[in-house]
Amino acid sequence: MAENILIVTEDEELLDDLLRLCAAAGAEAEVAHGAPEYGAGWASWSGAASWQRAPLVLVGDDCAASAGFAGPDDTGPGAALRRPGVLLVGRDLDDSGVWQRGARIGAEGVVVLPDAESWLAGRIADAAEGVGRPALTVGVIGGRGGAGASTLACALAVTAARAGERTMLIDGDPLGGGLDVLLGGERTEGLRWPAFAESRGRVGGAALAESLPSLHDLSVLSWDRGDSVLIPADAMKSVLSAARRRGGVVVVDLPRRVDESVAEALVQLDVGLAVVPAELRAVAAAHRMASRVQMVLRDLRAVVRTPGGPDGSAGYGPGLDDEEVARLLSLPLAGELPWERGLLEAIDRGMPPGYEKDGALARFCRGFWDQALSGGEVAA
Repeated sequence: MAENILIVTEDEELLDDLLRLCAAAGAEAEVAHGAPEYGAGWASWSGAASWQRAPLVLVGDDCAASAGFAGPDDTGPGAALRRPGVLLVGRDLDDSGVWQRGARIGAEGVVVLPDAESWLAGRIADAAEGVGRPALTVGVIGGRGGAGASTLACALAVTAARAGERTMLIDGDPLGGGLDVLLGGERTEGLRWPAFAESRGRVGGAALAESLPSLHDLSVLSWDRGDSVLIPADAMKSVLSAARRRGGVVVVDLPRRVDESVAEALVQLDVGLAVVPAELRAVAAAHRMASRVQMVLRDLRAVVRTPGGPDGSAGYGPGLDDEEVARLLSLPLAGELPWERGLLEAIDRGMPPGYEKDGALARFCRGFWDQALSGGEVAA
């Protein structure tokens, strides 16, 4: 059970504002009226028991001068119990002394209302939700149509979930047919993109995950079978931010165009994977796509598909070497990905991409996650 936000103030007007912001953020609050006395008074102070446990402490500027937070030489009990997650909340932008008082009580920041209300509401919501390290967020985009980007996105998500990672798969391509279909879950209950089209501002990460279809141990945000084919940029920003705050792994399947909504997604990616068949036509198409994507996303890498197709066909002709493809695109090489025989038949039987542990997709994805999740960073 989550601990309450701790509010320390005797200012009734400030208390009303802070309680209102906590309620808006869906957070429970505990109020410690007054401040500790210097010396032994700390132990008898009403907020002493919650001072260390609370995920966030909001200290009103009216209480910041209390000697109980620190002695004259900064060696008092308040100094000994300094902790992260303390904010000093004031009202006067012109009061330069508020910053000194914030430093004196060991606050990690100073918040001045009403100007910073929106920021503080988000900070309270993050604390109540237990937000930690943001999710490692990977975008997958096809170098040309039919390159297999959606297949790889699904396989990455399935492989991460199978390894025990908290995983969310987001379908960012309204014209892709729906990743829930590819995962065999088009009839599974849960919200789809049209339900989030009007989203603005902050969306709760846990609430988002609970509202989505759960398929193969991962949460999936896909499309319904309606006519809506638009993700407003604000909705993409809000939803993807919520997914990232939840932690774990987020995989985003992206269309080849770069509009405002896609740009919002690209901004939040840690790494992008461009799936490029080893063919001259595909390289030419991927070059145009990559030049646009790299205007927003710094870390874009090439996943080179070997010649052929998922049905074992010969494709467009003799293939290029994977390193040559990456060189022609001026992209780092994330790896070579062979086509997996029998994949289409397996999908028709309800088995998602990456389900076959010894298949080419699963092997590639395990290698990618082993590198990407080691130390929580993606190494180029």
